[in-house]
Order: sequence, then C-alpha cells, then structure tokens
Amino acid sequence: MRLTTKTNLALRTLMFCAVNKDILVRKQDAAKAINASENHLAQVINKLSQEGFITTLRGRHGGFHLARAADVISVGAVFRAFESGLPFIECFSDKNTCPLKAHCGVRPHLSRAVDSFYSALDELYLNELVSCNSGLEALLSISGPRAPAKCAVQPAPQLAAE
Repeated sequence: MRLTTKTNLALRTLMFCAVNKDILVRKQDAAKAINASENHLAQVINKLSQEGFITTLRGRHGGFHLARAADVISVGAVFRAFESGLPFIECFSDKNTCPLKAHCGVRPHLSRAVDSFYSALDELYLNELVSCNSGLEALLSISGPRAPAKCAVQPAPQLAAE
C-alpha cells in the first residue's frame, strides 16, 4: 500500500499547524518547513479546509490554523479524506475491467484489510504525533525552540513478535 503525496503533505501540514497552534501560519512557512512546493501545498490546504480540518483566512495577512483541537483530529479521518476516493485496487473501482471479477475471492479480504488500516489510524490523533516531541517541534516551530513541556513518560509501544 502506498499513500499519495497529498495525504503525506496533509499530515505534515496538520502537524505544522499543531506545533504552531497559537499562530496563523502562512503557506510559504509551511511549504518550507515540510519541504513541499507552494503550488502543491495550496491544493492540500484547500482540501483540508473543505474537509473542516483547518480554517483559512485570505488576504495579505492571511494564513491558516487548525479548525479543531489536535486531540479530536483522527489520522484515520485525514487519510480517508485524501485516499478514500482512490480505489485501492481495480476491483474497488466503478471501472473494473478485471476478467477475474466474477470468480475472484480476493476482494472481500482486501476490503477488510483496507478497513483495518483505516480503523488502526482512527485510534491515532494529531496531538499524539506532536505532543512532547521536541525534535518535531524544533523542525516545525515558527518561533523557534520553546521551553520543554513536562511530559509523562510513557512506555514505548510493544510490537507483536513475528
């Protein structure tokens, strides 16, 4: 599975906004911080605004910021907004021309796998990506490094052994 560049930039843009939560950020600043072209980022900002993730202000002193708190923005919702219109495989498309479609049993399994992918990301919120992440803050903060936040030490997630 491979995510589109727009989805990748959308998540980076939201993290940029979350790190700079009290600032109306400019497209130029975001593009520089997340290594994106301003033209490509403009399309992403437009979609994020249409989907209600950010609020934009046009004009000379314009910019954008999160429309909701970072702790209610699910990464799964962001990915769905950018990826759900794109079929994962041809058999998910209205234009399915696969000669095996009448007899192939892989579609329901792939459908469950894609649903599981989004469900796993539904449990991850934007604030979890930026909170207590001094390295990310150093990379994305417009105003420079801040005093370190007091963070509760949390154990690293355990991955299942294969």
